[in-house]
Amino acid sequence: MVKPFEMLELLVRIEKILERHGKTDEILKIKDIEVNIGEREVKKEGVEISLKPMEFELLITLMKNKNRVLSREKLLSMVWGQDYMGETRTVDVHIGQLRKKLDLHKEIRAISKVGYRLEV
Repeated sequence: MVKPFEMLELLVRIEKILERHGKTDEILKIKDIEVNIGEREVKKEGVEISLKPMEFELLITLMKNKNRVLSREKLLSMVWGQDYMGETRTVDVHIGQLRKKLDLHKEIRAISKVGYRLEV
């Protein structure tokens, strides 16, 4: 990591390393959605929902930072990595997919000219 860095980014990177090495088996819940990080499984009302890898990572990031506004750039850095050279619109597209697949239209709020917040 290049200095200076934010503590939140460091924590996310540490969590990703722990996930890769099987050191975490966390289950996150919001509303009727349950995410088993270790099994990479998402269930809504007990029914498994198929998410693409980046949708899954984005959902976890939003859930771990619920009620906190994350900028598009921050989400790109946390989910896609600092080396990602694409557009910030990628975040918007993936947010749209999460809203549609998990019926989170009201919970994932767009904060004008800033980013997104998962409100629960």
